[in-house]
Amino acid sequence: MCAPAHPRKTNGEEPTMKRLVSAVLACALTVGLFAGCGQAPSSPSTPASAGSQPVAAPTPEPTPPPYTAEVLTGEKREDGTVPNTRITAIMVNNIAACRPQRGLSDAKVLFEIRVEGGISRFMALYDDYKTIPTVGPVRSGRDQFFRLILPYQALFVHVGESSVQEEFIENYDYGDYNLDGKYVDNVVWRDQSRLNQGYSLEHTAYTSGEKISALVTSRGIDMNRTYNSPVFNFVNYDEPARTLTGGEANEVTVYHSQTYRTRLTYDSASGKYLMSQYAGGSFTPTVDENNNVQLNFDNVLVLFTDIHTYPGHESTDLQYAEYNYGGVGYYYNGGRYEKIRWRKNNDMSVLEFLDGDGNEIPVQLNTGTTYVAVAPLSEAEKFEAPDEVQQAADSAAQAG
Repeated sequence: MCAPAHPRKTNGEEPTMKRLVSAVLACALTVGLFAGCGQAPSSPSTPASAGSQPVAAPTPEPTPPPYTAEVLTGEKREDGTVPNTRITAIMVNNIAACRPQRGLSDAKVLFEIRVEGGISRFMALYDDYKTIPTVGPVRSGRDQFFRLILPYQALFVHVGESSVQEEFIENYDYGDYNLDGKYVDNVVWRDQSRLNQGYSLEHTAYTSGEKISALVTSRGIDMNRTYNSPVFNFVNYDEPARTLTGGEANEVTVYHSQTYRTRLTYDSASGKYLMSQYAGGSFTPTVDENNNVQLNFDNVLVLFTDIHTYPGHESTDLQYAEYNYGGVGYYYNGGRYEKIRWRKNNDMSVLEFLDGDGNEIPVQLNTGTTYVAVAPLSEAEKFEAPDEVQQAADSAAQAG
């Protein structure tokens, strides 16, 4: 707002109009000054160049397909879905008098471990309980097997169990997933044809996907389970298989005891290791009675550890396998081998495989089926393998 102009005194009075014009001019000048100080003049805009084009929005990266590996083999699922079915583990007899077994050629992972009396036993793992063929003879459960599947909360199928195994079932509240044919009806049936052939009763119990499926339905067992990763650290199924670095290994023989030995012989035509077992002074092919197929595996793992009689169970020779400290092992694939270390820190930990030179480097397995032998250190000096492997096994036995 402009201040009113003060009239200048003169000797004579100025005309009124002159004073009014002077006041208007002074006010206009003041307004112009304020207007000039109010804002800086805007910069002239730069005209767009004639050849410029609108900038296109960046193309979004395509979403990678989900990793849909089979839990037990690491292979890509044919239907492209993420597996969400609980693993099924079945205890299978391996005493020489019970052979040949049924259904083992369909197992994706097969464990073999020594039990009482120097004999060995199998635990077969299947990824879809509905498609399991006839499997058996089904035998009693042991904790050295159960502790390996405990982290995966697998359905555990067997007939009877040791007193120590009973404690594990109770301590880990595993009753819902413990199908013991000794107490649960219709888990197994007795094969009359085997009884007629003179097989002992304990060598005649069998189960199947049909039997298990019926029990899952009738007992309301929750078989839905999504695993965060496969049971082993497999090479991604979209990547080429790796070549093992330790040298050639076309045959390996694992001693579970003096009379129970398992031999894996590499077949270059199929790229598989073929299983044979020792009995009566010689090795014979291990054949599935369902289809006359010799058991064969893409991967072979031999894990050495201390296996001894449980204190207080000397009368039954119940065997304890030490898992908490890990140990030395060997991995075979494609006619070659690598020395590894293995560990399982506690009952709820999974098996891990690490670089054999003492580095914290995980070992990747090539995809496919796997045979795992947990073998006693006491038999390591009999371990038949390439010279370098034999020397390492001898050292492990002496250290134990």
